[in-house]
Amino acid sequence: MADKKRFAKNITVKNKKASYEYTFLENYEAGIILQGTEIKSIREGKVSLQEAYCFIEEEEVFIKGMNISPYSQASFKNHEPTRVRKLLLSRREIDKIASKKDEKGLTLVPVKLYVTARGFAKIEIALAKGKKLYDKRESIKEKDQKRELKKIKLI
Repeated sequence: MADKKRFAKNITVKNKKASYEYTFLENYEAGIILQGTEIKSIREGKVSLQEAYCFIEEEEVFIKGMNISPYSQASFKNHEPTRVRKLLLSRREIDKIASKKDEKGLTLVPVKLYVTARGFAKIEIALAKGKKLYDKRESIKEKDQKRELKKIKLI
């Protein structure tokens, strides 16, 4: 029987770099088509969204660059860590995203990956606009101010 302590109950992997680089306009929740041992690696928390991005091709949404490390307990049937994975969205959502992305020059960014209570892996993607340098500086200032206020309240 599998070791239950190895798998965490609440898996949430966030893309912190995306919130620094982009301003999120709309969020969408999508399912992911996984192969073989990928879900077990996700439940172990061995996922990275740092280099990942989403794109639309032939009216389907894909994610590229998401790194799911190979499952350590698997034998010869392991998965490729950085393969392109298809995301599951409704046709209406895909059409809406495609039209906004084309007309305004926006991009699709993966924000968060999590496992639901039923055991399904879901990814939160956002329609985002890139920040300018001065926007990034302002967000750093805001974070510093919040940190200082927390220090003052704790003392």
